[in-house]
Amino acid sequence: MTGDEGAESLRPRTDAPTPPAAADAFLGHPDGNAAYEDAIRRARDALVESFATAEGPYSGPDPEALRKQLDELAVFPDEGESVEVVLETVADEILDRSVRVHDPGCVAHLHCPPAIPALAAEVLLSGSNQSMDSFDQAPAASVLEERVIDVCCDLFEYPSGADGVFTSGGTESNVLSLLLARDWYCETRFDRSVQTAGLPPEAADLRVLCSDAAHFTTEQAAHLLGLGDDAVVTVPTDDDRRIDLSALDATLERLEADGRRPFALVGTAGTTDFGSIDPLSALADRAADRDLWLHVDAAYGGACAISDRLRPKLAGIDRADSISVDFHKLFYQPIGCGAFLLRDGERYRLLERNAAYLNPERDESTGVPNLVSKSLRTTRRFDALKPFVTFNALGRSGLADCVEYVCDLADAVAAEIRSEPALELCCEPELSAVVFRYRPDRPSGRTDSSELAHVDRVNRTLRDELLADDAVLLARTEIDGIAALKMTLLNPRTTLSDLRDALETVVDRGETLECEVLDPT
Repeated sequence: MTGDEGAESLRPRTDAPTPPAAADAFLGHPDGNAAYEDAIRRARDALVESFATAEGPYSGPDPEALRKQLDELAVFPDEGESVEVVLETVADEILDRSVRVHDPGCVAHLHCPPAIPALAAEVLLSGSNQSMDSFDQAPAASVLEERVIDVCCDLFEYPSGADGVFTSGGTESNVLSLLLARDWYCETRFDRSVQTAGLPPEAADLRVLCSDAAHFTTEQAAHLLGLGDDAVVTVPTDDDRRIDLSALDATLERLEADGRRPFALVGTAGTTDFGSIDPLSALADRAADRDLWLHVDAAYGGACAISDRLRPKLAGIDRADSISVDFHKLFYQPIGCGAFLLRDGERYRLLERNAAYLNPERDESTGVPNLVSKSLRTTRRFDALKPFVTFNALGRSGLADCVEYVCDLADAVAAEIRSEPALELCCEPELSAVVFRYRPDRPSGRTDSSELAHVDRVNRTLRDELLADDAVLLARTEIDGIAALKMTLLNPRTTLSDLRDALETVVDRGETLECEVLDPT
């Protein structure tokens, strides 16, 4: 072929399509860049004016009224509106009816106010849109995630060779832990690759142990992994709401006598209701004695590792085979942002698979970091940027101050509850969760069951009315089937004065309910 013939073959044979007008809504072109700057400015203004400066934890309607209001919103119209109009709608209809996590009265859940450096990082990671499955989609992001994971492994005093990956949060991390634990057990006990051959016949006898206060995702993971909820054996907790070691020993002996096969032990460093931390060193001893995989769900309490004062609460966590930690709790990151840490990074081989178009095997020999091999997800956000920016902006001491403050605040409000005759503290705080009840009068002559039903009814109604009135947003839970109230303190701007006001509101509303609504006489 001559040069002229080659040039001729490259000439277009059809008219080139013209980019659509909507192409101006994308970065990389002067018009798109200008539109981006304008949209970000408008979004920022909407967030500040309609959300950040609003008072009260929630001023929106109940679910049914909210559905009716939002049913009127267009979702996918034939013709679009300007970003200005759309963002005004969002501000008026969505932001104004959202839970304000920054409000001192928002003390219900493990739902933190995100730190401003992390919000800035969100702008960068969403705009750059790196995909964390392969190096050629996220070069600097892949290497930085590895760096952040290394620092996290050091934080929990893991040895050289530890590894990990960013996850969407504790649920994904807990599933990943039991997936690897199950496959490790089947490989070492039955010489069977679950990835290749599936579950062995003995899988019906596999068992996971955890306390009865452990997160429900232990059961969820067992379900997803084909073991079923029945594979999870819960152990009672002691008076401090931690796993009872004597009961654990008895349970292990009973399971083994019955021919069951315990393969994993899940400890919790910060239960959802009470913030309780299991005796991790003692669990590590038992896991070592029986060759069990020890996983520690530290989604809540893992932040203690950054505080010299609180770190002893996690004694023994360095001996766990795997750890879940959530950055969107006491590390103050926007949802979702968690990590799964693996003490022996070589065990990731149980999860690995290769695709020629994504992470070919030849990349492994040259050290190319295709992080898809460590994750349950393929496409994944560059969430490691958020803690990276926050850590560098606030420093370890700054974050530690925030964590220590909310834990001290929990102790202080617990003292307030103990001193109020109309309130009952249900458990001494371990982290920043405080569980209590309004304690209504119990007229003489009533049976114990009716007294408890009265306590239950008052506390359930009390919490719902406070939410509806935008007074204070408390969580609800149950202890022995009876309703209780909960403050989960994450906001470093919440003060004891704010919480005193909240308790006063609880008492006033409880007294009103007894007199006007729920008085059984």
